[in-house]
Amino acid sequence: MARYLGPKAKLSRREATDLFLKSARRPIGDKAKFDSKPGQHGRTSGTRTSDYGIQLREKQKAKRIYGVLEAQFRRYFAWAEADKGVTGENLLKYLERRLDNVVFRLGMAASRREARQMIGHGHVQVNGRKVSIPSFIVKVGEVVQLRPTSKMQERVADNLTAGRSPVPPWLDLDVTEKKGTVRGLPLREDIQIPVQEQLIVELFSK
Repeated sequence: MARYLGPKAKLSRREATDLFLKSARRPIGDKAKFDSKPGQHGRTSGTRTSDYGIQLREKQKAKRIYGVLEAQFRRYFAWAEADKGVTGENLLKYLERRLDNVVFRLGMAASRREARQMIGHGHVQVNGRKVSIPSFIVKVGEVVQLRPTSKMQERVADNLTAGRSPVPPWLDLDVTEKKGTVRGLPLREDIQIPVQEQLIVELFSK
C-alpha cells in the first residue's frame, strides 16, 4: 500500500481528533470538523461502535500520527511484545524513537512529514554519519544533527525558533549546533499523543 498523500484534515476528521499532521505554521484549525466523518453523509448518529471498531480506530490513529504503514506497525508491535515491560508503552517507545519523529520532536522540522523529507534527501546525520532512512530507530546516547553542508540550514533555524512545543525530557537539544542527543528512553508521560495504546494491544491479542 502506498503512503497516504491526500488531505490531512480528512484523516483527522475520520479519527475525530487532531492528529497533528500539519505544520504548526499551517494548523488545521477550524477546517477540521472533528465531530463528523469525512464524506457526504458524515457520522451516522445513534449507532454504537463495536469494541473491535474502537480498537481499530486507536491503531489507525497511531499509524497516522507517526506516518507508518501496516507492515511496519506490526513489526514494531512484535518487537514491543518481545521486550520486557508493558507492551503498549514499549510500542509507543519504538514509534517515538523513529528518526523522523526524533527530528520532529527536536523542533528541526515543522511536521513529521517534513522530517521524513529531510531525512530522505540526506540532510540528517546520526553520530556523524548520514542516515536517509526515516524509520531508523535511534538509540540512547546517539546524536542527531543537521549535516553542516545541508541546504536546509535556514529552514531548520526557522523551525527551531518558531516556538513550538517544548523538547521532551528524553531528548537534549543544542539549538546553536542544530543537534540533539537521546538522553534516555521516553516515559509514557512524555508521549503526548491522543492514543490509548492498551486498546491496540487488545486488538492484536485477538
